[in-house]
Amino acid sequence: MTTFGIEEEFMFLDRESLLPADVAADVFERLSASPEWHDVTHREFLASQVEHASAVFERLDDARRSLLAFRREMAADAARFDVVAASVGTPPDTTPFPSITEQQRYNRIVRDLSGLIADHQMSGLHVHVGIPDREAGVIALNAARPWMPLLTAISGNSPLWRGYDTGYESWRNVQLRRWSTAGCPPSFIDAADYDRRIARLIGIGGISDLALIAWDVRLSEHLPTIEFRMADAQLDAETTILIAALCRGLVTHSLQEPSAPDAAADASAEVPSELLSAAVLHSAHVGLQADVFDPASGGLAPAGEAVQGFVRILEPELSAAGDLDAVNESVRRLLHDGTGAARQRAALERDGRRALRTLFDETITAE
Repeated sequence: MTTFGIEEEFMFLDRESLLPADVAADVFERLSASPEWHDVTHREFLASQVEHASAVFERLDDARRSLLAFRREMAADAARFDVVAASVGTPPDTTPFPSITEQQRYNRIVRDLSGLIADHQMSGLHVHVGIPDREAGVIALNAARPWMPLLTAISGNSPLWRGYDTGYESWRNVQLRRWSTAGCPPSFIDAADYDRRIARLIGIGGISDLALIAWDVRLSEHLPTIEFRMADAQLDAETTILIAALCRGLVTHSLQEPSAPDAAADASAEVPSELLSAAVLHSAHVGLQADVFDPASGGLAPAGEAVQGFVRILEPELSAAGDLDAVNESVRRLLHDGTGAARQRAALERDGRRALRTLFDETITAE
């Protein structure tokens, strides 16, 4: 069975202002001393952030238990410091310039990217899916490219910025487009083509190492995985699990297709890069509230129909992994309740910061 892992970034916020609260160093110190969490807890770029880089899983139930356990730790630490633990793409309000975790690499990034860092106050969800080798990874990457707009629409959870509603479902995706490499990647001929082209990017536009290549989907440089990076951090663990299941199903589907190698070579002719670039930004704007780009039809389609059609395409792979019932239930809930962005926006309209605080407190450990 294809394996997967999940990286979730969490942000601590002041309970009154909902500005980032720089308590992550103390939280990390406690968790890194714990035998249970030592290997999966990491400092992140912001002094208000902690990352959970999970173990490797085969089953959604195991991933769910692990994610919920870590989220309970986040909630407990938030209570200790009288702050809010939030799993959101951007905080509701921001400081003029963020506090950065004191690490040599992070300090170098600040020097290299200068003013861009002022707005780099964001958290993401990254899903790693196991691949046999980098050749298979390029096949999966090329097959995944057309689905980046729909996965972006599903995962929007950053509508608020500097105290106001941006009107976008994923403002984080908009902010990231100013980086040298962001959005949907190009297609590649094979692994050698991929490696040659990313190597040429080093030293250009602030890309001082391969980890700074910020495409929505890429091959990992330190794990035998393809890494999906389009998603904002999600309010609740169940939506995170849904996104992980869809990503795994997509990779499995792409590698089981008999014509997969030919499709990899011809991918650039199927969906042009300029169309995908526009479609990703469109999805970051409207989420699931309007028509989105649907690779199955090659054009715009009602969001609910596009999501359900995507699940039908992946049904054999989801069923074989034992994920289909969970995915169908999560999709039903998502289409009924809305994305994280829609839920944040509704809370803000209902009762401002007080309702947002309640939403963050309730969803961080929601089962």
